[in-house]
Amino acid sequence: MDIYLDKKESLTPMAKRIILNKATEYPFSGQYNEPLAQGTYLCRRCGLALFRAHNQFHSGCGWPSFDESLAHQVEQIPDPDGQRMEIVCVRCKGHLGHIFMGESYTSKNTRYCVNGASIDFVPNDTVLDTEEAIVAGGCFWGIDHFLRQLPGVLNVEVGYTGGHYETPSYEEVCQNITGHYEAARVIYDRQKIDYRTILKRFFEIHDPSKRNSQGGELPQQYQSAVFYFNPSQLIIIEELIARLRNRGYNVITKCIPIGPFWPAEAYHQNYFTKHTHAPICHQPEARFGDDLSQEQT
Repeated sequence: MDIYLDKKESLTPMAKRIILNKATEYPFSGQYNEPLAQGTYLCRRCGLALFRAHNQFHSGCGWPSFDESLAHQVEQIPDPDGQRMEIVCVRCKGHLGHIFMGESYTSKNTRYCVNGASIDFVPNDTVLDTEEAIVAGGCFWGIDHFLRQLPGVLNVEVGYTGGHYETPSYEEVCQNITGHYEAARVIYDRQKIDYRTILKRFFEIHDPSKRNSQGGELPQQYQSAVFYFNPSQLIIIEELIARLRNRGYNVITKCIPIGPFWPAEAYHQNYFTKHTHAPICHQPEARFGDDLSQEQT
């Protein structure tokens, strides 16, 4: 298997217990119980495509159910209980759930019973492998709006990271007591776009030198930051910051090792699409001296 982006440090404690320590979420407590017509389910730990949505069905068991996986992407391992067969991602070995045969739910007579915390959904039927970037730069609605326009970006999830408080709410983050940033988790097709392109666009759609009107730092949740998964990402971040500084920008963007990412409340997700207007808090600017990677929409 090829080298992959291991995202385990961005998992919430619950997701770590499931994916790394083989725990099981309570039935009907997780995501993706209702079948979707189109799209792909990815491994939450490494981003590998595992299941297509057209193979999902409603089993009533309380966990996402599929009657087929993508070829050679899901591995079966005898469970320590001696009765069941565990399923894991073939690449990172992250725990997914169990497989059951002979229940006659579908003509394939197979049920991959998967923890919702072990998978990500993207509305794309062909993707095979993905990677991820996590960035913060002001209100996360605007970052979400502009980054999801990039060709190759499959999904953007807004949330909170960089803080010291578990399960933060929007109200708590806004009180500046949790230490979290308003951040965007960007999932992208690694065959169609790369990390550098996404980070460059990020620096174009927010002001990385911005302070408040008195010249001090903005509230924690609105500060500019990039959260890196590995040294390779850090090198790219620092290179782009150096280029901007050489062009005269006083970049104050922080480079922070990744920590748990807490998804924001549902009403924050894809906010400007739901409200059919564009953000005014983010205005694209060609800070690198070339054309913007997307039109200013």
